[in-house]
Amino acid sequence: MSRKFYITTPIYYVNARPHIGHAYTTIACDTIARRQRLLGAETFFLTGTDEHGQKIERAAQAAGKTPQQYADEISAEFRQLWKRMGISNDDFIRTTEERHKKRVQELFRQIRDNGYIYKGTYTGQYCVSDELYVDGAQPGDPCPTCGRITETVHEENYFFKLSAFQDKLLALYANPEFIRPEARRNEVISFVRSGLRDQSISRSTFTWGIPVPDDPKHVIYVWFDALANYLTAIGYGSSHPGAQEAFKKFWPADVQMIGKEIVRFHCVYWPAFLMAAGLPEPKTIVAHGWLLFEESKMSKSRGNIVRTETILDVLGSDALRYFLLREVVFGQDGSFSFDALVQRYNSDLANGLGNLASRTLTMISRYFNGEVPYPSHASKTAADDAIAEVARRTIREFGALFDQFQFSRALEAAWALVAAVDKYIVENEPWALGEKRDEESRSRLATVLYTAAEALRIATALAYPVIPDATAKIWVQMGLGDIKKLALSDLGWGQLRLATKLGDIQPVFPRADKSAIERMQKMEEEQRGPVAETPAAPAQANAPQLAPGAPAATNEKISIEDFAKIELRVGLVKVAERVPKADKLLRLEIDIGTEVRQVLAGIAEAYAPETLIGRKVVIVANLAPRKLRGMESNGMIVAASLEGGKPVLAGFLEDVPAGARLK
Repeated sequence: MSRKFYITTPIYYVNARPHIGHAYTTIACDTIARRQRLLGAETFFLTGTDEHGQKIERAAQAAGKTPQQYADEISAEFRQLWKRMGISNDDFIRTTEERHKKRVQELFRQIRDNGYIYKGTYTGQYCVSDELYVDGAQPGDPCPTCGRITETVHEENYFFKLSAFQDKLLALYANPEFIRPEARRNEVISFVRSGLRDQSISRSTFTWGIPVPDDPKHVIYVWFDALANYLTAIGYGSSHPGAQEAFKKFWPADVQMIGKEIVRFHCVYWPAFLMAAGLPEPKTIVAHGWLLFEESKMSKSRGNIVRTETILDVLGSDALRYFLLREVVFGQDGSFSFDALVQRYNSDLANGLGNLASRTLTMISRYFNGEVPYPSHASKTAADDAIAEVARRTIREFGALFDQFQFSRALEAAWALVAAVDKYIVENEPWALGEKRDEESRSRLATVLYTAAEALRIATALAYPVIPDATAKIWVQMGLGDIKKLALSDLGWGQLRLATKLGDIQPVFPRADKSAIERMQKMEEEQRGPVAETPAAPAQANAPQLAPGAPAATNEKISIEDFAKIELRVGLVKVAERVPKADKLLRLEIDIGTEVRQVLAGIAEAYAPETLIGRKVVIVANLAPRKLRGMESNGMIVAASLEGGKPVLAGFLEDVPAGARLK
């Protein structure tokens, strides 16, 4: 029985045209799908567009179009971009398709018939931008996700009994593989433990959505509609035998890839919907971080979006794919700049893999008439065996790291093999051996070039899912045919057939000069029109200078008894990341010995998140919890405030264990 593998991106909301933030998720999923196919799995890769909701209805009105015209236009841009990038998705679903609408209604009926949907009335705050009900918010409060002012909504709704699934969800989260990385899992656990309320899953004040079955004056809540695509695309709710068989084959999904800002929808609401319908949950939901441009998340309102097409025009798809997966530690936020892109392209692709392929194959062509030479056992040295061992180790390490979504480390391992072979070639000087006519030199030359070519073959095979275009070209140049037919699970040293005839040798990564950066910058500047100012969120939505709960300075003396009430402990920072739409605020996970606390601290202007991981800090451990931006902070980081307002964290010269109490 063949192995099945189902992977999905989130379907992209058509409120904005595609940019490299969208491409990041799609590239990661495409890379995984390509690798799974090489490993022999029958793979189904899904992406698409989310096209309903009040926000789309308003955007269409503003553009002088119908919602369907508006959605058609932007959905086509996503589809065309993925085609241009060579994304290997097996389906592209749109939530305005009839197949999706009918199957969403079937899911709604199933959950309703199981007793988890009832009719009621909702009065409260709603964020149209995120299509999010904001529990506990008051009129005029900002959305905790995007910072925009919420709207007061009063309407008849259908409600989902989310509160009935709190314990079941927490039991699900006990499986560490369900939500990755761990920081996202801890965030979701904290949210669910704080208590769940029943969730409105219909709207009755606008019409752009899927009608509720048997009650068409209501439309199904856009997030219920959108999340259901993972089922509807593979046949859930269809009466067609082929679609039913596909659903049985591929569900539950093996991997669902999302951005961290939609974790709550996918890791709380989505599994609860599935439980209510009597369906199994996906095996793994992986949340990646944001791409930051000029230290801010790319967004249309900020005007800092980078178009994927700009990079494709100048450097090609493989350059972007490699940069995003090598430069950014998956799961964490990563910075994007044209300078860094070109630098990584030149160092790793042009001067690395590209140069290794060019000079190895060129020398085989020159010295052995374009045929892979026969290595001589008599001429072998310890250096040859060392390259073989590095290659074997790289195969093992690459696979293990890649399957744990550690793409950057996996590529680092593969390029360590490239670097080792480069060094091997320099030290063994095959060009010098080629000038000699004696049999011993000829024999040694054959061994060196075979060793280099075999290492090149292995590095190319491992890199194919990440940079498919260039590696396919190298594979053909090596005379190996179609790289898609490679059996990756059988990859090993010594499989390069002797006397294999090389193809035409052409450079795959021409070196980029400074003009490439200038061209991309100019192209982006020409695309960007005037950017409208985004209304500032109310002052209370901004993070404080220091962590929540910091008292105002005072000259009043306190007693030793008062001071003794403050519990100061040493904490070890395990996770650090920026909080959306809050320039000063960081979210930290801090190990204080007995537990790991979530703490919000207003130190983002002074400390980059990545510099804090592994650092020892002082935390006020018995401070009452406080909510900021919809997240709970349990404690306060101790810092000094210097002139100019920049905080400096308290620390230690000696090594102090996490959890130690300060006295």
